[in-house]
Order: sequence, then C-alpha cells, then structure tokens
Amino acid sequence: MNLQDGPATRESPLARWLLVGLAIAFMGVLLILPLALVLTEALSKGVGVWWAALIEPDARAALRLTLTAAAIAVPANLVFGVSAAWCIAKFEFRGKQLLLTLIDLPFAISPVISGLIYVLLFGLQGWFGEWLRMHDLRIIFAVPGIVLATIFVTFPFVARELIAVMQAQGTDEEEAAATLGANGWQTFFRVTLPNIKWALLYGVVLCNARAMGEFGAVSVVSGHIRGLTNTLPLHVEILYNEYNAVAAFAVASLLMGLALVTLLLKFFIEARATHEVNSP
Repeated sequence: MNLQDGPATRESPLARWLLVGLAIAFMGVLLILPLALVLTEALSKGVGVWWAALIEPDARAALRLTLTAAAIAVPANLVFGVSAAWCIAKFEFRGKQLLLTLIDLPFAISPVISGLIYVLLFGLQGWFGEWLRMHDLRIIFAVPGIVLATIFVTFPFVARELIAVMQAQGTDEEEAAATLGANGWQTFFRVTLPNIKWALLYGVVLCNARAMGEFGAVSVVSGHIRGLTNTLPLHVEILYNEYNAVAAFAVASLLMGLALVTLLLKFFIEARATHEVNSP
C-alpha cells in the first residue's frame, strides 16, 4: 500500500468535528463577536450619528494622516524589502546573518520602545535635538516622526515574505539570463520580479495593514495633537477616554472596514497565486 494514497491522519470523525468546532468557537468568541459588537455600538444611535462621527474634522484629519503615513511607509518598505531579499537570497556575503537579525528586530522590540528610541534621537533633549532646533526642523510630535515610527515597525513584512520565496527559487534562472547577456535590471524585471510578484503583493498588503493599525510607536512620537498628529487608532483612544463611546466605535468601524478590505485583497492574492501554481 502506498502511504501517500491514505489519509494524512487517522483521527475518528468525532475527533475531527470536535477540533473543527473548537476552532470555530475560538474564532467566534475572539474575532467575530468583537467585530459584531463594534458595529453594534457604532450604529447604536443610528446611521446619522455614525456618519457624523466619521466626517467630523478631527476624524477626517486622523484618516488623512493614517493614509499619508501608510502611503509613505509602504513604498519605502517595498524598496527596502526587495533589495534586502535579493541580497540575502541571491548572494553570499559577510554579515548576512546579522542583516537577517536586524530585519527581525521590530518583531522582537516593543513598539513603545521603538517610539522611545526616536524620542531619544530626535526629541528636543535628544541626540539631534539641538541641531534640529537650530534648523527649525521638527520630527517628534509631528508627521515625520509618525512616518519614521511606522516605517520602523513595518519594514520586516515585505522582506520576510520575499526572502523565503527567493531562496526556494534559487539562482538558476538569473544565471541563465546573465549567460544570455541580460544585465542586472533586465534580469530583475524580466526574471526575478515575475517569479515573486504574488509574494511581493502579499507582503505589501500585510505591511499596509500594520501601518494603518499601528498604535504603540505612533502614540509615543505623536504628542496626541488633535487634528494634527492623531492617526485613526489614536483618535479612537481619545474619544473613548472622553467617554464618547459611540464616536469611538464609529471610527473603530472605519478601521475595521479598512482591515476587511485588506483581508479581501489577501484572499484574492492567495487565490490567484494558488491558481497560477496549479495551472499546467
């Protein structure tokens, strides 16, 4: 008997149903129920109140800042992620393991600590504070600090998605292209990029989701200035602390909507990648 033709596991149907039921119950309690409560609370006083909370000037400013930070952080991490993954997967060099460790650093450091690092560097009492003051430049408690903090906490996502894919593909195709006379850019755009496009898009989606939802690092460097340095997560916190629960949940529902769009993009990318792999 070929073992590959048999079932992967031999649990009884009852055990399988129990495991599936446990997983569904876990997701229902920890994921679906909280999302339903957010929508319920956001609409508890009617659609008009919900909409008014979203078009309020501070909420619109927070949305603009959130999208701005993501629009800068994601392309920056895209360039870094592709460059780092290409170097790590295609070349051997001294310090390769150190670079991999540094890429994973934001996963190990608390976002609050990363925000404090930027305060120590660019705050008024920081290492570069005096120079920044003399040149009338402001990073902490301003948009540049929020963008820097967002870039820091999100830069592993694109790189980590690409490194494994590019290492699995090896260098045979790139070497063949070089043998045929292709230069570095031609090899990248005509060989490497088509092979990593789905992993690249997947990493961008994850990076964007984290950028829009980041709270800890941004909270430290923002100063919580309403209408100026509050992102959507910070705006939700301020509204909730002011006991304006309906408005807080309304803004939270907007964040939830952005997350659902991200989830749909993730599902689409995974489906297309699977279809492409399985196509003859």
